[in-house]
Amino acid sequence: MQRRIRKVAVIGSGIMGGGIAALLASAGADVLLLDIVPFDLKDEEKSKPAARNRIVKAGFDAALKSRPPLFMDKADAAQVAIGNLEDDFDKLADCDWIVEVVVENLKIKQDLFKRIDKVRKAGSVISSNTSGIPLKDMSQDLSKDMRAHFLGTHFFNPVRYMHLLEIIPGPDTLPEVLTFMANFGEKMLGKGIVWAKDTPNFIGNRIGVQGIGKAMQAMLEHDMSIPEVDALFGPPMGRPKTAIFKTSDLVGLDTMAHVSKNCYELCPADEMRDTMKVPAFVEQMIEKKQLGNKTKGGFYKKELTPEWKTIRKVINPKTGEYEEYGKADFPCLQAAKAAKTLPEKIKAVLYGDDKGAKYAWDVVANGLIYSANRVPEISDTIVDIDNAMKWGYNWEFGPFETWDAIGVAESVAKMEKDGLTAPKNVKAMLASGAKTFYKLEGGKKMFFDFAANSYKPMQLSPKAIVLADLRANNKVVKSVGSCSLIDLGDGVFDLEFHSKMNAINKEMVEFMMEAGEYVLDNGVGLVIGNQASGMPAPFSAGGDLAYMLGLARDGKFSEIDDFIRNVHKGIMGTKYAPYPVVAAPHGLALGGGCEVCMSADRIVAHSDLFMGLVEIGAGLVPGGCGMIHLWQNYINAKPGIAKITDLAGFFIQAFMCVAQAKVSASAADARNNGLLKATDRIVYNKDLLIGEAKKEVLKMVDDGYMPPKKKKTMVFGREAHGMLWAEMLNMKSGGYITPHMEFVAKKAAYCMSGGDVPQGTMVSEEYLMTLEREAFVELWKTEGTQKMAEHIMTTGKPLFI
Repeated sequence: MQRRIRKVAVIGSGIMGGGIAALLASAGADVLLLDIVPFDLKDEEKSKPAARNRIVKAGFDAALKSRPPLFMDKADAAQVAIGNLEDDFDKLADCDWIVEVVVENLKIKQDLFKRIDKVRKAGSVISSNTSGIPLKDMSQDLSKDMRAHFLGTHFFNPVRYMHLLEIIPGPDTLPEVLTFMANFGEKMLGKGIVWAKDTPNFIGNRIGVQGIGKAMQAMLEHDMSIPEVDALFGPPMGRPKTAIFKTSDLVGLDTMAHVSKNCYELCPADEMRDTMKVPAFVEQMIEKKQLGNKTKGGFYKKELTPEWKTIRKVINPKTGEYEEYGKADFPCLQAAKAAKTLPEKIKAVLYGDDKGAKYAWDVVANGLIYSANRVPEISDTIVDIDNAMKWGYNWEFGPFETWDAIGVAESVAKMEKDGLTAPKNVKAMLASGAKTFYKLEGGKKMFFDFAANSYKPMQLSPKAIVLADLRANNKVVKSVGSCSLIDLGDGVFDLEFHSKMNAINKEMVEFMMEAGEYVLDNGVGLVIGNQASGMPAPFSAGGDLAYMLGLARDGKFSEIDDFIRNVHKGIMGTKYAPYPVVAAPHGLALGGGCEVCMSADRIVAHSDLFMGLVEIGAGLVPGGCGMIHLWQNYINAKPGIAKITDLAGFFIQAFMCVAQAKVSASAADARNNGLLKATDRIVYNKDLLIGEAKKEVLKMVDDGYMPPKKKKTMVFGREAHGMLWAEMLNMKSGGYITPHMEFVAKKAAYCMSGGDVPQGTMVSEEYLMTLEREAFVELWKTEGTQKMAEHIMTTGKPLFI
């Protein structure tokens, strides 16, 4: 039987159901979103579809309005049809997959699945997004065919952005159904698949909730403050900036406490069950409706003074009152800040001797022991536990990767010295002679399997290429401080950025040209891509403003001119290289990062791509041929364009992308903005991005690749100036733009329009690059641009002057 998923029903239109529906629609499926009929309908409303669909319509509208957006493209919303569980229930018979996302109540779920069993078509997949009710209890009275096609598919919120999808087999699920759903989730929905067992809260929330509970209890025992805890359990530990308490505010204290209570009640034999209890002060906050961001106050809150000054406050667990707070600091945090690598940072925190270090060790050691003791209860392998925490909680290292980072034998010795009971399976591993949970052997990544008490190879998708593993296998052929050239095999190389936020600096520009020569002599093609972590992870956050601002303040404008000449040389060297170049952007691809991508023959982009030419926010015009390539994308999309009306329409669209510093909400949106071409590809799974880009290079080679020929470009010319100058004057007079912003925008318009030439003139790229370079240098000479650049560097926000 050939399985396909073309139509999916999502039952439940709350935050999670709406997010699942949006993801499925963006992936190309037809979606039926259903919810209950309101209980409070008046007699005159009972026959009106709009009234009967009021709940589902509210859920759908919330998904549409969500920020950050849940749909990749607003047009994807047309893929979703809404209905209710009375009038539209029979439509489930047309669905290939039905996913339940209703309230966590066993009887409600059982009754719903019995109804579904009567109308579903044979072979359709049925899944539950539950994390608190055993699948065996939900499916016990269902038909044999439905039980064979029933499983758990546990997404994490926000669904579009969280990489984790836990798949849980039901008691009777067919193996081929599980394999099919895992492949669909990985390839079509872009998820990282973790295989969980039918245990309370599965993997991610079981480990996560226990860790949060322990951190809160230990905070009181060690007399720590909330900001101190978050300072320790943020970036220094490879965790998100929201750490523990800010993350709880995002999730909602009521939601966090519900999951904790559910886990406590369903895990009576758990040796650390008591750590799952939330402290009394948290229960009191929930009673007072201090639930986090959704109530404008949780552990943290903001207050506005009469002078419109924002004051940030945090709750004092001892008094229950909000207090102002300062920056937390410990010697171990200072040591972590000075450390270069994440393992060194974690060691600095955990092996320190101050109050903060002792608290962090207490929490982490407890979490490591707990994670090891959950194998094989919740997972057969350490790999799924690590992946669940990385993909579901945005940790850079999972528990066992963290253990490797701090030294397994060293940490076990410290645990036992502190009176803790090290896990038997870990001690058995050390006794076998194994020193780490992961290792490279024969070029392959291996993990330690507790059941076999030996190493086993990790099972990776054949399309997945892990750059860190290639680096460990000595596949780096050239490297400088900010970028490397890595051999991907088959004659394809990868240019990897690794500067801070992958900002493009002088060293990187020079290395790109050197790397290009190496590929010319030794390879068949080039991928430009990295695997930065974080949310959103930076492919490249732009150009190195600090370097150029330093030159400007020293009056070294000739050096800025030389730098931009080199940028242009590198960009055009990429564009006209005698071998195919494929860019593989993901996350942030701003300014110079966007321009690097646009110079490639093809872009293979991750679906979550936040791309744009944003230089105007720093008081600059794009300096890496971004305006040139954006304009070419617009006019090349319509061959034979010649009419002034056509040029005007295209010019306004292209210019506004630059003038408004538009950043795409997704790769699909980047295509709508002209930053991606119709021939560029979008990949949903970030893990497969480098592999897919390599495949694209090899396909172009196999097709007999020839570099593009240089052609002149038709420009709008001076006709653009009169059209825009008057509008900018009106905007400045109305206070919508500042004088310097008007000056910068005029420079951008002048460059993009081709300068002082008649409409329809054909000009060379060299001519357009000269206009761009001259404008770029001239802007750096102004006090306004220098102030704007400094402000955006220090605050991340534009300065309006």
